[in-house]
Amino acid sequence: MKTSFPSLRAAKAALVSGIAATALTGCIGTSGGPAPQLPSANFVANQEGPGEEYIIGPLDELQIFVWRNPELGGKVQVRPDGRITTPLITDMPAVGKTPTMLQQDIKLQLSQYITDPIVSVIVTSFNSTFSQQVRVVGATEKPASIPFRANMTVLDAMIAVGGLGEYAAGNKARLVRFDKGTGKQEEFGLRLNDLIKRGDIKANVRLQPGDVIIIPESMF
Repeated sequence: MKTSFPSLRAAKAALVSGIAATALTGCIGTSGGPAPQLPSANFVANQEGPGEEYIIGPLDELQIFVWRNPELGGKVQVRPDGRITTPLITDMPAVGKTPTMLQQDIKLQLSQYITDPIVSVIVTSFNSTFSQQVRVVGATEKPASIPFRANMTVLDAMIAVGGLGEYAAGNKARLVRFDKGTGKQEEFGLRLNDLIKRGDIKANVRLQPGDVIIIPESMF
């Protein structure tokens, strides 16, 4: 027996309505319940402030200054093995340190040769490690890893990747975050359709270094 076209359209409409209702209730987590939501962030912060201090990664380029001893500094690149070499210092570990930590280590080494060295370290070219990036994958125009910057939000990340793909289920997107305090991975629901297509500022949330945004595709 043939099924009439109106019946097919009615069934499809009912299914789409059910999917939309599910999306509005939030992202479904691995436990089967709705994923928790993060607090909203303003599009523009009332007062900008510094973020977490940058962690040096492989292939980052550094400018090292040694006051009154310029020949002991200069431009260096962190090697793939995570170390640097400067005059008087060989194979010093740099990866995983902040610029402040590295300059203290350099100061300690140089103090064997000069009295009370004053050292500054500036990262001039950033090649962030994954822990310093925000990754956006799935149904977006151009999935990418984006260097994290202070006060970064989901809206900033979506602009950087060109927005949602044509078939993206934006309100089913989720944010995966590693909690350093507990050592566990957490998932939060995102409402990207509401944020990008409807301009709902409450759907904009703050990001942290290492966050991963996953955007699934819609069934239709």
